[in-house]
Amino acid sequence: MTNKNRQARDAGSRLKIIPLGGLEQIGLNITAFEYEDSIIVVDCGLSFPTDDMLGVDLVIPDVTYLLDNQAKVKGFVITHGHEDHIGALPYILKVLNVPVYATRLTLGLIENKLVEHELLDVAELHEVGFGDTIELGKFNVEFIKTNHSIVDAAALAIYSPVGTVIHTGDFKVDYTPIYGDAIDLQRFAELGREGVLALLCDSTNAERPGFTPSESSLGAAFDALFAEHKGRRIFVATFASNVDRVQQIIDTAYRFDRKVVVEGRSMVNIIETASKLGYLNIPDNTLIDIEQIRNYPDDKMVVITTGSQGESMAALSRMADGNHRKISITANDTIIFSSHPIPGNEKAVTNVINELLQRGAEVIFQDVHVSGHACQEEIKLIYTLVQPRFAIPVHGEYKHLKAQASIAAQLGIPKENIFIISSGDVLSLSQDDAEVRGKVPTGAIMVDGLGVGDVGNVVLRDRQRLSRDGIIIVVFALDMYNKEILAGPDIVSRGFVYVRESDELMNGAIEVVSATIDGALGRGQTDWGRLKTIIRDELGDYIWKQTKRKPMILPIIQEV
Repeated sequence: MTNKNRQARDAGSRLKIIPLGGLEQIGLNITAFEYEDSIIVVDCGLSFPTDDMLGVDLVIPDVTYLLDNQAKVKGFVITHGHEDHIGALPYILKVLNVPVYATRLTLGLIENKLVEHELLDVAELHEVGFGDTIELGKFNVEFIKTNHSIVDAAALAIYSPVGTVIHTGDFKVDYTPIYGDAIDLQRFAELGREGVLALLCDSTNAERPGFTPSESSLGAAFDALFAEHKGRRIFVATFASNVDRVQQIIDTAYRFDRKVVVEGRSMVNIIETASKLGYLNIPDNTLIDIEQIRNYPDDKMVVITTGSQGESMAALSRMADGNHRKISITANDTIIFSSHPIPGNEKAVTNVINELLQRGAEVIFQDVHVSGHACQEEIKLIYTLVQPRFAIPVHGEYKHLKAQASIAAQLGIPKENIFIISSGDVLSLSQDDAEVRGKVPTGAIMVDGLGVGDVGNVVLRDRQRLSRDGIIIVVFALDMYNKEILAGPDIVSRGFVYVRESDELMNGAIEVVSATIDGALGRGQTDWGRLKTIIRDELGDYIWKQTKRKPMILPIIQEV
């Protein structure tokens, strides 16, 4: 069926492409496509907190625009099963319960998340195969086979009455994948011949020249490392979701007659799901429980673990700092980092490596990873096959988007047809032109424990201030009728100074607070809110003069 037959062209209405996250950053991928009374949403990912988001567990996108237009929203269409593309679904589906469409493994990983959030029975999930086309309002969406660092990744051909838009998702061109078929370049070429209005292409590796190596190229590297370290216990830290990488590690372990332990909750969950769905082949008697690890000598053991990004609570980090309950790192251990640090994680990864080295382990972190994202030549290949009228770089920081824009320009796309947009921009397209027309609300909603959105900028500023300068709590009791101090003031300090060694400073602070209260009461001050402000100001000035610090000051008045 041709593109023209799929679509009834409409010269009046325009297609809107609205990224609600995922631009100018890594993660938080979510993009809305809107035409008249229909909205479809591609991906629904999370991102992990930055260093200044103290206590925050994860970050999800602000979907206010979708909630304001929820009668139009026809469903979520998911490209693949990474956290930055599916991680926010359990939180968003609680407030916007629309159908979800995804390939088999992706759907299995989504189901795991929904079980944890007790949403599986109420969510509407649909499995889609490669080459299938689903109808969602005014849109038809076709799933196209691609390759990535997780199985079952898909690109999307989004057919609208205005024209066809291709969203690559995260992808690479791998002619020799570990599992399944190579990317369906023929389908990209067919769509290019039919005519493509716009291409939204993965930009993560747009600065890197050449091609991304095949995942299968790592098999020989693992074989060589296992042969070189025959007498040692081997750990391999990698992304939990990289099922193909895990398969190669297991295959090498089997060839070298080693048992395999899988450690890390996310790793265990994904391997169980992939095995159940047939995406992972584990030879009999190869996988053992962590409780059995002491029953085997070091040269018969391989541990596949999470923590390749230096996450503080991940299994490898707990091993490195000696807090793991089952595994202790020794001088006879070799730890292989089969990943590259995500931008921003370099310091955390280095800290874990240093801790492992201090425990006597050997650490290997070179030549045992290949990316899951397309480099420049693969990006050029997709553009050449698709021949889009408009280029819209996605997935990456601004420098990555800019690098892809340069590639598109080199390939002959006019600069006025290349759009580097920001999250919240409304890119409006007709068959002949495109322009940014306004913005919609976007932002980061922080998840802390069970709280979603109750930690905002004010709370974060308080946490940052507490972490930087500590807190002083001033407690006293007042006779509310006679306006006299009945008890106190007492001062409690946390994270400011060591009280036992700061008697002079703390005694001075008590004197300042006492004088401030007496003065305010003497002037007839009866507003406790105003009295607290006066105490904060006077005590804050005293502490600044003495220490050049600005701790948070919290007065507590007990009325008697």
